Amino acid sequence: MPTSDASPPAIWTTTDRLTVRKTYKLFIGGAFPRSESGRTYIVTSIDGDFLANAARASRKDVRDAVVAARAAFPRWAGATAYNRGQVLYRVAELLEGRRGQFIAEVATSEGGAAESTVDAAIDRWVWYAGWADKIAQVYGNANPVAGPFFNVSTPEPVGVVGVVAPQDSSLLGLVSVLAPVIVTGNTAVVLAAQDRPLPAVTLTEVLATSDLPGGVVNLLTGQVAETAPWLAGHLDVNGLDLTGVTDADLAATLERDAAANLKRVRRPPAAPVDWQTEPGIDPMVAYLETKTVWHPKGV
Repeated sequence: MPTSDASPPAIWTTTDRLTVRKTYKLFIGGAFPRSESGRTYIVTSIDGDFLANAARASRKDVRDAVVAARAAFPRWAGATAYNRGQVLYRVAELLEGRRGQFIAEVATSEGGAAESTVDAAIDRWVWYAGWADKIAQVYGNANPVAGPFFNVSTPEPVGVVGVVAPQDSSLLGLVSVLAPVIVTGNTAVVLAAQDRPLPAVTLTEVLATSDLPGGVVNLLTGQVAETAPWLAGHLDVNGLDLTGVTDADLAATLERDAAANLKRVRRPPAAPVDWQTEPGIDPMVAYLETKTVWHPKGV
């Protein structure tokens, strides 16, 4: 049979292709669901260029995230401090492996010294990993009492903590408020930086492939003013970090809502935070409660 020298249609030979743009989703219970509302919003770079569409979380997504965090709490709180430290260090290892990607995302999201910011975020995970089996020794106490008793105070996690991530530091700021919550045995529901969510979502991909149990960290993207009130008023949330709330009226409203079940609340900082500085132990002890045990001495 004679062969044809005719060229195939151009569609067969073209080398042009469309870039496969990533669809950024929520992170709930160790999975990546879309918002139940089906809504998304546009994420742009610091220069105003289109980067991606991100899921816009709803009230139902907040509730689902709290359910996942509560379900994960007993196992995570019951793990040994040494094991939690190992898990956090594993997260740092995976962050190091994707360092280049994080540098690129931080650079497009917020500019500045992206390389030093990412390095500081990795080092902060390592720093908190080292505190996992030491915070009880520093914050706990053997109390001197009158009488034939041992009296020992030990810190325990409060439960589920809602975190509004900093708006000005999409990765380092996020790590600085998230790591101290989970290293002590709490679980978290995080509202990512509204306009700069991509480094946070990429961080959840790291968490999903680490040894962190599903539900320990749950991350929602979208409008903070829309989702934060449902988190603040949720009666199964035990603590609330308002670091990323930039509107004073909203912060006051959230604090009032949090009083419904006596949540522990960290108020927004009064002045801009230098996220490069060492955070100290205050962020860890903010969501610890002290249990004191009396035991009679033997005779």
